[in-house]
Amino acid sequence: MLSIKHEKLFRDILSSVNTNSDFKMSRNFIQHGSTSICTHSIMVAYQSCKIAEKSGVRISYKELIRGALLHDYFLYDWHDKEHNHRRPHGFFHPLAALANAERDFELTDIEKDIIKKHMFPLTPVPPRYKESWIVCLADKMCSAKETIIR
Repeated sequence: MLSIKHEKLFRDILSSVNTNSDFKMSRNFIQHGSTSICTHSIMVAYQSCKIAEKSGVRISYKELIRGALLHDYFLYDWHDKEHNHRRPHGFFHPLAALANAERDFELTDIEKDIIKKHMFPLTPVPPRYKESWIVCLADKMCSAKETIIR
């Protein structure tokens, strides 16, 4: 459970992202196992907050949450080989997610870095910000759980 302050912030940002974008579309696509991209993104954002709170590191929770919610905002079924998604998804989806997020939101440098580099080390350039490293770790934790425990 998050602190009351961060729980409220989390819910407010989730509501805003859900209302002001195509984020709802991510419910229609599976990410890992039987978990939708929407559910995965919410879990990564929540896990990121838990990691940040437990570590006590000083970060921007607003940017952490927004970046985590949008880290997989690519809005296509990466399992569908018929729709030109033949390139290795793990290497290329951060750029698709970033393009969609930039289309729908004004992003900070931290949010852009989170989205673009969350697949490190598959993406060659490491994250630049503490928030990006936290989301990178939370994404791997959630992805492993979703893949192993269907």
